[in-house]
Amino acid sequence: MTEINFNDFAVSQDILSALDLLEYKQPTAVQQKVIPVVLDKKDAIVKSKTGSGKTAAFGIPLCELAEWEENKPQALILTPTRELADQIKEDITAIGRFKRIKAIAIYGKQPFAHQKTELKQKNHIVAGTPGRVLDHIQKGTIAIDKIDYLIIDEADEMLSMGFIDQVEAIIKELPSQRTTMLFSATLPEEITKLSDLYMNNPEKIEIDSSHSIDSHISHSMYRIDSAGKLGLLKAITVIENPDTCIIFCSTKDRVDELVEELDRTGYTCDKLHGGMIQEDRFAVMNDFKRGDFRYLIATDVAARGIDIENVSLVVNYDFPSKNESYVHRIGRTGRAGKSGNAITFVTPKQEHYLAELETFIGFKLIEKTPPLEEEIALKKSDFENKMDILPEAKTNKKERVSEDIMKLYFNGGKKKKLRAVDFVGTIAKLDGIHAQDIGIITIQENVTYVEILNGKGPLVLQKMKNTTVKGKQLKVHLAREK
Repeated sequence: MTEINFNDFAVSQDILSALDLLEYKQPTAVQQKVIPVVLDKKDAIVKSKTGSGKTAAFGIPLCELAEWEENKPQALILTPTRELADQIKEDITAIGRFKRIKAIAIYGKQPFAHQKTELKQKNHIVAGTPGRVLDHIQKGTIAIDKIDYLIIDEADEMLSMGFIDQVEAIIKELPSQRTTMLFSATLPEEITKLSDLYMNNPEKIEIDSSHSIDSHISHSMYRIDSAGKLGLLKAITVIENPDTCIIFCSTKDRVDELVEELDRTGYTCDKLHGGMIQEDRFAVMNDFKRGDFRYLIATDVAARGIDIENVSLVVNYDFPSKNESYVHRIGRTGRAGKSGNAITFVTPKQEHYLAELETFIGFKLIEKTPPLEEEIALKKSDFENKMDILPEAKTNKKERVSEDIMKLYFNGGKKKKLRAVDFVGTIAKLDGIHAQDIGIITIQENVTYVEILNGKGPLVLQKMKNTTVKGKQLKVHLAREK
């Protein structure tokens, strides 16, 4: 059977170059089936588990289809959480970097005025949470008349979090002539009804049946009373000694208590839950992705938007409140085809929930007995040694796409009636510079930021000191990092 490569799809060299730097080797199953469908502008319902590569499955064709010249958003991606919206924005920006695709994320708990200003800029793709997107639509601060593509991501979680009414309200405001795609790990009846109402003869794409959920993940469980969970957790982490681990709790108070206890006993750990301000949540996410600590203790808010390939262990310290939550929690491990380990604690009161879960996923969790003291003693030294050193720093593949990029500042923007094409036209005429060397351009009221690619930033900086843009001599210098 012939292997499919990304260059087998009808995508440009700009996209392929970015994928190469991002180390996208072979298309995943979901990418193989979804990319051609999006490129053909067909509606689709995609049932695929988290970690299967679905963001790139819609992100690659959206970047290919987006027209750079159009200033208004051409694609809208709805997500259940802020973290996922931001993750998608980063992924699409990286994939579309050399095509100068501009993606932004909008969500609650972020200043509305700041988003309003950002939405006035040239934006090709918008990712956001339903509440904040609907708010912008109702206030007229987001242009929706050019939206040709709607992606509803993690649809089952939207339903679980009570966002479906908002999603439906958004759909009713969008142009009726559009391509709509719905992605979900599970397909509850309400999601099917939504697709029946608002999708045009969608293709049904199912990548993973419920029985294949365990293909790369070892699923096990321990029966334990509530009082014994902390001791069992410590014993298991000594035995498993994971490089990276996520421990899920049901409430933010439980997360706070567990982090305090684990930190006190020498674990390198941090926490993530909805009670934290957004800046702190992003900071913790970034630290975890970099490998600054090994153990992340979190509520289900972390089951979306964490895209880390090497989480070797997930522990359901508290039993998931919904069957779908189990699927999304354990989806943090075993990503991109790698092996993973998922362990669930079950108290006597949760026995009937366990039976429901096993029916839902289509197989039984392997029951294990708590480690013996002798086993723990044998592994204790290795565990303590690992706690004394930081995890191996994880490389951010997206940074490779930006390695040869320099962002330049110009002291002129909309008030001087400058447009992106003015900067492209001027810079592309410089000796040794081509249009392909120009990246994302952000024009504000009084300033403009231009990304120069391929290591040619210093050359453009020098030449633009004596070159006018639309007859105007602008000050130019290296943009400061925010």
